[in-house]
Amino acid sequence: MNILVVGAGGFAGGFLVDEALRRGHNVWAGVRESTSRRYLTDERIKFINLDFDNPATLAPTLAEALPEGEKWDWIVYNLGATKCLSFSDFSKINCDYLRSFTDALEKADKIPAKLLYMSSLSAVGPGDEEGFTPFTEEMIPHPNTRYGASKLKAEMHLAMSGIPHIIFRATGIYGPRDKDYFLMFKSIEKGFDFSVGFRKQLLSFIYVEDLARAVYDALEKAPVGETYNVAEPRTYTQKEFRTISGDILRKRFVMGIRMPLWGVKVVSAVAEKWGVARMKPSTLNRDKYNILKQRNWAVDVSKAREGFGFNPQIDLREGIKRAVEWYKKEGWL
Repeated sequence: MNILVVGAGGFAGGFLVDEALRRGHNVWAGVRESTSRRYLTDERIKFINLDFDNPATLAPTLAEALPEGEKWDWIVYNLGATKCLSFSDFSKINCDYLRSFTDALEKADKIPAKLLYMSSLSAVGPGDEEGFTPFTEEMIPHPNTRYGASKLKAEMHLAMSGIPHIIFRATGIYGPRDKDYFLMFKSIEKGFDFSVGFRKQLLSFIYVEDLARAVYDALEKAPVGETYNVAEPRTYTQKEFRTISGDILRKRFVMGIRMPLWGVKVVSAVAEKWGVARMKPSTLNRDKYNILKQRNWAVDVSKAREGFGFNPQIDLREGIKRAVEWYKKEGWL
């Protein structure tokens, strides 16, 4: 198969490229000119520089990447931003870039047999915070974050575009090379684990290699027009996450520090304003606060299991073990 991975330079993007190569496909990596290629070193990778800030260049670039009459069989669209200075930036990167790309595919006559769009569980918004009913694909989305709203907007564009597509709503993605969960491991290594709120919270995760395998299983087997929730089929408490991480990091004692929601809300607002003043998005912001305060991240993955045989191989303990080994090897920890 001819496969194009858009956003190949991101954390998950490199693993998506690796998995496609492992399966013997011909792979094009869609990246920006400035994108680091540190984890895209396989000589079999073909590169396409996509300038989303100049949408008029996209169609010619796509047209020139393949001989006339040839198309990519599958496209994995993994481009997106998880933190921005404003909602307009979220909308621009997470939706407008996708619209420009699909328009360019049509102009270049390169519409694939299937396009898989990497969305997020945040597109659904908060779920059942009392009974903790797992998220299902049938739930009516009502995102409460700018990030989630922009992802839902992108999903709606695809639904109206006429392009044959599949949507993945992934939960928290972790593994080697990730920088977000790395900060949590780094804190636990120092003996501290910070959590938000005092009410029960259920967390879900997906190891990045399991996600990559699921992407190509879905492209092979799943029908177009479907949306799938993707997560390890069990939940964890923050205490379980802390205990597993502490064991793997060989920390005999890790102090769990719970921060009240009102305090996190204040700190998030201040951090966001400071980020705007520096013109650099802050990791902690009001959008992130709404994600952190959410109590229920339980996911029902039965549709994915039935639709394309979704069966994650790496549970949280093994996934953290592999990630920590990589961080230590690279000198991050």
